[in-house]
Amino acid sequence: MADGASSSGGARDGGQSEVIDYGRRSTTCGYCRSSRPTSISHGMWANSLKADDYQALLDRGWRRSGCFVYKPEMERTCCPSYTIRLKANDFICSKEHGRVLKKMQRFLDGELDPQAGSPQCKASPTKRSLSEPLNSPTSKVSKVSGNEVQAATCPISKDDEFTCWLSSKINEAIGTCFQGGILGSTVQLPKAVVKTVKPQVKKKVGVQENKVGVQDLGYTCNVSFQIVAAVKRALPKENGANQTDALADLSPNSVAEKLAMTMERLGKLDGFEVKACNGHLNFYLSANPAMHNHTGVVPAQASDNSSRSKQSSVNKVSMKHPQKRKSLEIRMSTSHFDPEEFALYRRYQTKVHKEKTVTESSYRRFLVDTPIVFVPPKSGDNTVPPCGYGSFHQQYRIDGKLVAVGVVDILPKCLSSKYLFWDPDLAFLSLGKYTALKEIDWVRTTQEHCPSLQYYYLGYYIHSCNKMRYKAAYRPSELLCPVRYEWVRYDLAKPLLDKSQYSILSDYATMQDETHQPQICGPSDDSSSKGDQHESHSDDDDEDFNDYESEMMVDEELVDSEKADTTESGSCINDIENITLHLNGSKVKYKDLQQMFGPIERRHLNALEGQLRRYAEVVGKELSERMVYCLS
Repeated sequence: MADGASSSGGARDGGQSEVIDYGRRSTTCGYCRSSRPTSISHGMWANSLKADDYQALLDRGWRRSGCFVYKPEMERTCCPSYTIRLKANDFICSKEHGRVLKKMQRFLDGELDPQAGSPQCKASPTKRSLSEPLNSPTSKVSKVSGNEVQAATCPISKDDEFTCWLSSKINEAIGTCFQGGILGSTVQLPKAVVKTVKPQVKKKVGVQENKVGVQDLGYTCNVSFQIVAAVKRALPKENGANQTDALADLSPNSVAEKLAMTMERLGKLDGFEVKACNGHLNFYLSANPAMHNHTGVVPAQASDNSSRSKQSSVNKVSMKHPQKRKSLEIRMSTSHFDPEEFALYRRYQTKVHKEKTVTESSYRRFLVDTPIVFVPPKSGDNTVPPCGYGSFHQQYRIDGKLVAVGVVDILPKCLSSKYLFWDPDLAFLSLGKYTALKEIDWVRTTQEHCPSLQYYYLGYYIHSCNKMRYKAAYRPSELLCPVRYEWVRYDLAKPLLDKSQYSILSDYATMQDETHQPQICGPSDDSSSKGDQHESHSDDDDEDFNDYESEMMVDEELVDSEKADTTESGSCINDIENITLHLNGSKVKYKDLQQMFGPIERRHLNALEGQLRRYAEVVGKELSERMVYCLS
């Protein structure tokens, strides 16, 4: 294939898809690392594929690697692979996804650098579920300003910037107070996390304890309790009576008072006053003189919506921490060879996947070549998205530098995510998860222009491979039944997969209690989304390693091709008589083959019929009659 999309059949409803050389393939498995060819799949090469036809193939469990289209033979292969998809409008943003979006926003805002963000030296995050909006590229270029903060599924608190800054000031006071350690110990003291106080908590405390000025309480921190606990764990009582007495005097109240005095002495909290209250460090707006009567409050975790506190915190951060903001740009272009992309791909494969040799030819075959016929957008036509249908490379650039490339197929019903490669120096940003969230939102936004495009296909879900289960964290996802080709909600299919790695998922009803009334292809309700708490792989070293599976990088000369069994029976001639064959430059239906070319030996017909029957079975009768089968 030449670079980019095939030019044949330039319209969605023009021309026909053409495939060649159907057979079975046996290869070594990249998931279970088998030493023998235990990964068994159906496969064929595609000269061209209409977007509608490739969509139909996806919905029967097929997938492409370059121009090679394959489908795992689920009953025989070592690691059964189930097509997984998500309805974009029903997507539920998890806490983990919110943290990924928040991390990127902090990086763009200049608050997170590679040193602080790397796994070796992570900044202490807040424990709230925070997120940036999922900005959508509805045209070929989409720019996201680094200081954009908008409301979305997981809203970002304006106070979060200030709590991070305030936490750093408490940590500075801890370092000053306990520079020589506590009681001569070298225990590593915990880091402070400042939290905002709910307005309802302020009101409750003010009423119950008759306190005035409670509404001026903005923030609280319980690090004193954590310091005391850490020290007592590290210093056993057997070390002597003097130390035991000293430990008895060490309390959250004394530590909090010491930290409060130190912070006041350092004098770096203009606009706020710190008080030690029952072991907590509480911060009040210093503009209210009545607040000096406070003696204690209950700490809280959620955000304070007080406009005065919010405005003060934002002003303080911008005044004390001038930041260089970065811009994120997302570009969508049709699949073609780009030297800059290839250089990034080679770095990614060698550093992340430890490949020794990465050639331009293998890259072209894997991620550039595509059989999908490009369909350009049409003015006023809501059946084609603004970018058109076909294969695309979605570039992510930060301040102009290419940091990630998502290889995707845009089809009538979905965006199908094929592969992602990214800058290894930015691994701390979890770019695999971040770009997946962006792709989901692209579908959500594009649906406004093309109503049929509703789904996000994540490739294959492999329940027997722990590192591939992260895809189920994009809720509420659906798996394709390998027999009836019905879409079954993941939470309904999971019990079957827990029992057997190959399952007929549409048999889920036999696993349900009589009182449970499941639904197929519906949005996940609250109970189901909470019931399965499986999240993406959280190990730092592997967090993004498997965000996109390594597809079958097939070289034609390396494929072990096992032609379809010529003795298969059980299907009548009616199943294949309308298959169109491409032979000697002519197109002819199988039923008219001998009429056009003359008598054919029975043994050759038997071999061809067996191959076409198996082809029609795995592709589907309707689709097999729609596409052209090229005889090599």
